[in-house]
Order: sequence, then structure tokens, then C-alpha cells
Amino acid sequence: MNKSYRGKPSLWSLFLSFFRLGLTAFGGPAMVAYIKELSVKKNNWLDEETFKDGVVLCQTIPGATAMQTAAYVGLRARGIRGALSTYIGFGLPAFVLMLTLSFLYVKYNSLNQVSGLFRGLAVIVVAIVANATYSFGKGSIKDYKELVIAMMAAIFFWFDVSPFLVIIGAAFAGIVFFGADKSAPSFIPNQKDSMKGIYKKIGFLFILPVAMLIALYYTNTRLFNLASLMIKIDTFAFGGGFASIPLMLHEVVSVKGWMGYKTFMDGIALGQITPGPIVITATFVGFIVYGIIGSVVATVAVFTPSFLILVLVTPVFDRLKASVLFLKSTKGILASFVGLLLFVTIKFALAVPWDVTKVLLGVVVLAALIKKVNILYVVLTGAVISLVLF
Repeated sequence: MNKSYRGKPSLWSLFLSFFRLGLTAFGGPAMVAYIKELSVKKNNWLDEETFKDGVVLCQTIPGATAMQTAAYVGLRARGIRGALSTYIGFGLPAFVLMLTLSFLYVKYNSLNQVSGLFRGLAVIVVAIVANATYSFGKGSIKDYKELVIAMMAAIFFWFDVSPFLVIIGAAFAGIVFFGADKSAPSFIPNQKDSMKGIYKKIGFLFILPVAMLIALYYTNTRLFNLASLMIKIDTFAFGGGFASIPLMLHEVVSVKGWMGYKTFMDGIALGQITPGPIVITATFVGFIVYGIIGSVVATVAVFTPSFLILVLVTPVFDRLKASVLFLKSTKGILASFVGLLLFVTIKFALAVPWDVTKVLLGVVVLAALIKKVNILYVVLTGAVISLVLF
């Protein structure tokens, strides 16, 4: 398979191209289409077939799909350094804006106008998560077995069972209850794998985060706990950026008690008006817990595992996608996330003091999202309405 089919782009051009794209990266997975336009049609960094393989891979492994796809393009075009260039370039605008908004939130949240804004945004967040549950469920629940796994996951989550145990249980359930996918491709060994040299560099990528964790453990326990938590969340975030929200909610609010439901929902709302994946909420959490350094640590930690998994898995993806056990377990995991998102929708809805105005706002926002109105327009319009009404 042809991995790239034009002269190698410079690392700087990769970074700038994806930085510019990241400035307008609203819509989460919808950005994959724009990444394809940039890397396949405009610059010919990858061919069509290779890019499609990358999309399949990025939907299969943990992490935000658009971020993973950006890293995949860089990896195929210029190896690990290329992957770092596109990954950082694509995510940097979201981090800078989210950090700025987190600072303003802490400083001005007591103002009546700001409080009113977030009362309305809380309703919008409920609608956004409800729409994500609907959309994710429609694409993931194909038969009664998947529905049962989803509902059991929601019930276990309601009774405070660790979401990580729920995910592991769903993976085993998938292996036990699902049959082999007859459409799964057979593995044909590559005679000459152009990714062969990548594993020589992977060791360093794994050693560096471990060394940073050890340093945090001995110098700042709170930052160590923050980093460890975000690493765990990203490692289990199968199904894209929204998959991280139930995990983050459970750990940050219920287990650690670092903030209440309302504050966490405000963080999600800020994540929706910034470009990039919703998992950028980690920047907000880090800032609330430990200021600027906390936001940096949380952001790096929540994006590192999925990046490492992408780099590790890409050279053997042909084998991975031909593994019956892998496909069956992934099917179970994706079903469980529908249950987790359903739980989060209910939990967030219970945290809102509803009245007629808020119900109407929520219904209108949900209808707009189901009709595929651009989420940025929905959130910004909702924010203006909130300032007027609340």
C-alpha cells in the first residue's frame, strides 16, 4: 500500500497547515472531512486508500477521532516527528483558547451576566450530550445484544460502578456474545513495510511520559494524581472525544470531588465554544484544580496515551483489524459507551433547575442538533439567548 505519494512535506509546513485547520476545528469528527481535503486532495500527502485506512483505525482505538486522524496524516507523511507536528498543531488553538476562557471563568463567574450565561449553557450542554447519545447510539446499537450491554452499562454506572470496570466487562461481553464479522478483512502480510523503522523510536516516546510521571510523583502529588487520572481516561476513551466525558465526570466529580456537577458542565460548555475535541475540557479541569501548570499537565496527559497507541498500532493495523477477538471486544465497548452517555445525559439533566423557558430552550437546541445545524452556531446563538433570558 502506498503510504504517501508526493514529496515529503516539511515538519513546519505540516505544523502550520494543521494549526490553521485547528483554528476552525469545530464539530469534532466532522473535521475528518476537512483533514482529508487538506492532506489528500489539496497537498497529496496521502492517497485515498491510505487515508480511509487511517479513519478506520482512528475510530477503532481510544482518543478523539479528529485529533487521531491529524496525527495519522503526519505519521504517514513524515513518521513520528510528523505525527507530533500535526497533533500539536491541530490541538494547540483549542488549548490556548480554552486556557483563556478558563481564566476568565474563574475571574468573572460571580457576575450576574456570566452566571445567567452559564445557566443557559447548562441547558445547552444537556441537549448536546443527549444528541451525542442519540447519534452514537444510532451508529452503535444494531441488535438487542448491543442494547442490553448499553442498558447494563448505564445501570452499573448509576450505581457508581467504576466506568473502567464497565468498559472491561463490556469488552468481555462482546467477545462472548457477538459472532465474528464476516465482512472483516483477511490479513495479507506486507512484503515490505515502510513503517518498519518506527519501533526503534517508540521506546523513547513511552519512556518520556513515564519519566515525567515519576518526576511529578516525587515533586507534586496533586499534579501526579491529575496526570494519572487524565492518562487513565484517555486510555479507555474508545468511541471518540465524547467517550471521555462519562469517565471524566465520574472521576473528577464523584470520586475526586474536585468540582461539582455545575462547574464541570460549565467546562463542557466552554469546550463546545472552542475549536477542537470536547476532551479539551481537561484543560479547564486542570486549571480549576491547579492553575496554569495544572491545565498544561492535564492537557498533555489526556492526549498522550491515544497518540502513543496510534503510533504503536499503525504498523500492525492490518493484523489488528483482522483479529476477531479485537473486533468483538471493540463492539462491546462501543455499546457500553452508549450506556455511559445515557447516564451522563440523565445526570446532567438532574443538575439543572428546570422551568418552562429552559425546557423550551433545550428542546429547540436538541432539534437543531439533530437537524445537523453547525454546533458552533447552536452554542453561540444559545449563549446570546441565555444572556437575554437568564
